[in-house]
This record gives sequence, C-alpha cells and structure tokens, in this order.
Amino acid sequence: MICCRKMKTIIAISFFSAAAAISFGQTSTPLPADINATTLTRLPPVQRQDLDADGQKIFDSLAGSNNQGPLRRILGLGIYDPKLAEALHLLHDSVTKYGTLGNRVDELAILVATREEQMSLNEWYGHETSALKAGLDQSIIDVVKFGKEPTGLDAKDALVIRFGREWFRDRHVTSETFAKAVEAFGQRGTVELIGVMGDYAMVAMMLQAVDQQLPGRPALPTLKK
Repeated sequence: MICCRKMKTIIAISFFSAAAAISFGQTSTPLPADINATTLTRLPPVQRQDLDADGQKIFDSLAGSNNQGPLRRILGLGIYDPKLAEALHLLHDSVTKYGTLGNRVDELAILVATREEQMSLNEWYGHETSALKAGLDQSIIDVVKFGKEPTGLDAKDALVIRFGREWFRDRHVTSETFAKAVEAFGQRGTVELIGVMGDYAMVAMMLQAVDQQLPGRPALPTLKK
C-alpha cells in the first residue's frame, strides 16, 4: 500500500508539473490573446533565477531533478508566491499520499469534485485516466461525467458521488449523508474525503481564474444543477 501511495504521488505531481503535455499545435483553434504560449495561462512562467534564495530552495524541492525549466500548472501558478506553492504541494500530499481512503476512493472523489465545480478540464482529463488505472469502471466515471443518478452502483461509490453533489450543488451536506460517510469511512476518512474534494476543487478554481487552456480536448457538457 505504501509503495502504491508513493507511486500515486509521483504520478500526480508529474501531472501537476507538466501542463503542456498536450501540445498547443494539436489544435487549429487559436489561443485567446492573453494566454501565454508556454504556461497556457494568463501568466508567464516563473524562472528559478527570478526568485530569491528562499524561493529557489522551494522551487528546487518542488521541481526535483528537473529544475532547469519552469514549474507547470498549479505549482507554476503557486510559485509566484513560493510559500503558497509549497503549501499546495504539502496539502496535495497530505490528502493523497498519507490518507486512508485508498487510491480508488481518492480518484472517485477527485473526479466528483472536479466535475461538479465545472472549472477545470485539465483536472478532469488527467484524473479520468488515473481513475481507470485505480480500478474504477468507465460506467462509474460516466455517472460522474454526465451527471447521471448513481443508482445500481456500489454503496460506497454512490455515497461519494452523493456527498460531493450535495456539497457542491446544494452547498450543504445533509445529516443523513454525512452520517453514512462516517459509517462507511470513519471520522478520519470522512475528513479526508472532504480534504481530497476540497483540494481539487480549489485547484480547479485557481486554474480557471487564470484561464488554463487544454488544447485538443473537447469541452464537457454542462451539468444540470
């Protein structure tokens, strides 16, 4: 389990740090005028040499051995304030690397939060693939993707979906749903579920604010609230 968790973190951080995995040349649609061609956001990349000594230490800790180029995506955005980037990385590790829910539940929670926020194609498409690798069937993913009712699903899968929908759609998790989450995942696990969803909802919001582009990927249908 520890080995799997470590691998999951490496994969997730790679995804965090490689924003332009899909080349901008894959689509003939021009980027908006205010989008930087390197970051695919409204802000230019922060180079290591642009930071003070403390900032460079944080940059190096986040970049690992690949510290010659800029950080990408959420860490590339966060590094404008190095302490923020460091905190984002720590939060990500705390809810995915050290949690007790397991990779499968984590990925379902991430998909639910990302989809219900409807703010980041980047997070959705990256984690749709991760969710399949974690053991989620495409039929379960499609329930999240297209806003279908989670009838006939495993009770825990349906619970995660309902929990997220109540939180993001209704802005209120009912007492019944919360109690079922505690029964299914324990008090700690329920807090971890909130942490995973909150983390990825925040990331989606931040990337949406800088209009993160994902050339070559189709938009998802708008969910009916």
